[in-house]
Order: sequence, then structure tokens, then C-alpha cells
Amino acid sequence: MNEYPDIAGPSVDSDPVLAQLLEQLRARHNDAICCTLLYGSCLRSGDIYDGLLDLYLICDNYRAAYGNSFMAGANWLLPPNVFYAETTLEGRTLRSKVTMISLRDFQRGCSKAWFQSYLWGRFSQPTRLLYCRDQQARRDVKNALLRAARTFLDNAAPALPDSGSVCTLWEQALNLSYATELRTERDGRAAELVAAARDFYCAMTRAHADSLSFDFAVHDADGELHYRSQMNTMRRRWGAWSWALRRGQGKVLSILRLIKALFTFEGGLDYIAWKLERHSGEEIHIPDKVRRAPLIYMWGYYWDLYRRGIFK
Repeated sequence: MNEYPDIAGPSVDSDPVLAQLLEQLRARHNDAICCTLLYGSCLRSGDIYDGLLDLYLICDNYRAAYGNSFMAGANWLLPPNVFYAETTLEGRTLRSKVTMISLRDFQRGCSKAWFQSYLWGRFSQPTRLLYCRDQQARRDVKNALLRAARTFLDNAAPALPDSGSVCTLWEQALNLSYATELRTERDGRAAELVAAARDFYCAMTRAHADSLSFDFAVHDADGELHYRSQMNTMRRRWGAWSWALRRGQGKVLSILRLIKALFTFEGGLDYIAWKLERHSGEEIHIPDKVRRAPLIYMWGYYWDLYRRGIFK
């Protein structure tokens, strides 16, 4: 596979509300957006009005996108920034969680240049390009998406069994990535994601089998794609150690991003509560004292949610 596949899904040509939302986002950020990506649950379901759209805005650079030194600095210091956006047209409202990252950071985050799986873990999953300013931006982003899957396999396979089904490989790899963040995903979520896009994951594995940094081969057996990896013991040990490091580092970064969101994400506390409710199935109430002084009281609040098993 020489090019990232076109993922089926909504388009700005067929949905005027989506077109309006993307136009508003580009105008809000000074036309510095070179590409807009869609991934997540709305892409999988095909219903962009069910819940929040997960949109990624890829910008030329942060200063151009914000024209604001604080927001640009926050995005550069600990990418990405996250905010909420919605639009209404002809009685239909489209709601989205919007994430901003520069093209440079996106390319690095999908490669081995980033130790953390925050980006290459996310974008090894099916992603639809909703908008690209020009063909160069399209090529740059598609190459980064291809690189994300290769980076994920290169980092995950050494920590996983040396043979088995490709679907199981991806399920276990996604679970490794989930464990590096404060996630609310229920058990079995990774298996659902892989089952929903089985052909995609098999295609990604076939495409990168010959380009990984160790011996890796795939073959068909009993109607299913299987793999076999071969590497020395030290490589496998480092694979396990590196994911242990990512878990510790990732939890800290997740907390720091939550703190940053208090200053950069309008309505951030309500979004976090909505997200936790959606994934855990439990009602989440934010106490008044947390709203008044989040930096003082949120630590005990998050610890209580953790003890309740709301996130892991």
C-alpha cells in the first residue's frame, strides 16, 4: 500500500451543516488550517449527529492559527489544545470536540520521534480526511497517517506474543495504548474497534509487514490473517519496559492536559463530565467547589472518580 486508503464517511459536499462547521473553524483560525480529520465513534457509526464529532484541525503553525500568544504557547508547550464547537443550520445542530495541532507536531507525533503513543496510537485507527487545502497538505497528512500505523506496530509487537491472529494483535496493541492515558474505555472496547474495521487493520498490517525493524510476516489461515514476529530477547524486554515507561509518563501528561484544559477549553469541566458519563454509564456531578476553584479541589474529585472505577 503506497497511499493511505480513503475511509468512507460523511463529506462536506453531502452535509451542509458539516460544511458550515468546518468553514467557521477555518475562519476562526485565520485560514491557517491546512487539513481537518475525523475519527472516532461518529465516523464508525456514520451518524455525525450522535454525540460529539472528534475533529482534528492541522494548522500551519500555532501563532498563525491563534494570533494569541497564550493559546499558541499552550498548544506548543503541551500539544494538542482541545475545545468545543457547534453550529446550527435549518434546525440541525452539529456538536464537536475539536483538537488543534500543527502539521509539524502531527508528523512528529505519528512517527518514532514521539515516545508517547498519544498520536500514533490514535491515528493508527481509521481516519477520514474531511478537508485539505491543497494536494501537498493531503500528501503530507496521508503519509503521516501511514507512518502512524507502522510506528504503532513497531512499538507494540515486541511487547506482545510472537504469533497469533492480526485482529488479536491490534486489540492487544490498542489496550497497551489505552493504558497510557486516563481513559474511561470499558473492557472489550478495543475488540469492538478492531471488529468494526477488520479489513482496515489487516490492510495496514500487510502494508507494513516488510518495513518493520524486526522480522515480521503475515499469512492467511482458516479464513483469518495471522502474523509471526521474530526478534532477540533484549528487543522484547525493551518492548515491555518501554510500555511501562509510557504508562507512567502518559498518566502524568494526561493530568497536565486536564489542568491546561481548565484555562484553554471553555466549558472544559462540563465536557469532561459528559465524556465520563458517556463511556462509564454513570451520572457525573461536578461539585460547586470544584467549579469555583478547580486547581485546589479537582485533585480529590478525580481521586474519588478513580476509586469508583470511572476511569483507569
